[in-house]
Amino acid sequence: MNNESHIKIFDQKQVRTHWDNEKELWYISITDVIEILTGTDRPRKYWNDLKTKLKKEGSQLSEKIGQLKMQSSDGKFYKTDVVDTEQMFRLIQSIPSPKAEPFKLWLAQLASERLNEMQDPEITIDRALEQYLKLGYSENWINQRLKSIEIRKELTDEWKKRGLKEGIQFATLTDIITKTWSDKTTKEYKVLKGLKKENLRDNMTNTELILNMLAEASAKDISQATNPATFDDSKKVAQQGGNVAKVARLELEAKTGKKVITSLNAKTSLKAKENLSLPDKEAE
Repeated sequence: MNNESHIKIFDQKQVRTHWDNEKELWYISITDVIEILTGTDRPRKYWNDLKTKLKKEGSQLSEKIGQLKMQSSDGKFYKTDVVDTEQMFRLIQSIPSPKAEPFKLWLAQLASERLNEMQDPEITIDRALEQYLKLGYSENWINQRLKSIEIRKELTDEWKKRGLKEGIQFATLTDIITKTWSDKTTKEYKVLKGLKKENLRDNMTNTELILNMLAEASAKDISQATNPATFDDSKKVAQQGGNVAKVARLELEAKTGKKVITSLNAKTSLKAKENLSLPDKEAE
């Protein structure tokens, strides 16, 4: 499959998806859907039990299940059970949930949106903007986030040109960049912000996003200038790119007397904004 992974939003919950350009099909993480439909905090166990039940009933669905490497809450990529949208419709019928019908409508919309985006790529950006607005983010933050997506894409394209592999190599280089500029590994950063499955960049402040963009853009520019030949060479480049942003962070902290890296995440930030907008009696 051509690698094109996306995070989609349903009812303010994240769904990991993958678009196969060759087959022109969406593949969707089964456990993410189960978690949304059932509310269980153990979606893997639910899915394992359901698989066993379906096999006993002679369902053909188990033969249609595939696996793709998808990013988990710890930032690493693991093989994840997926099905295409057609099989997902069938799977949903086996999961009793009041959210089943709304989710089916969402799936149908997902398929039609992709066809439109293929004809007009600008729709992709508009769609991301709409999703972030629905979640309550400010337009200023959204502009920064969309720019960060563009810069990240440029960096990963550069890594691909160097023959680096998605998954563990990309994750390793990302971790080096993050650790260098923020003094925290990706995992440590997420722990500080109280995140699990949530995307780290979706929970950065404007300043954190800007410094992360500076680090990734610098890593890309240095890579293009020095032409690293090996993975170890690219590790050094990642550190150099991260260091550019680290210097900026330390200077900013010295000027303001405040730490740039904070525990503030989107959930607490957006809740605080909601409270500020409430009448005094409701806010108390």
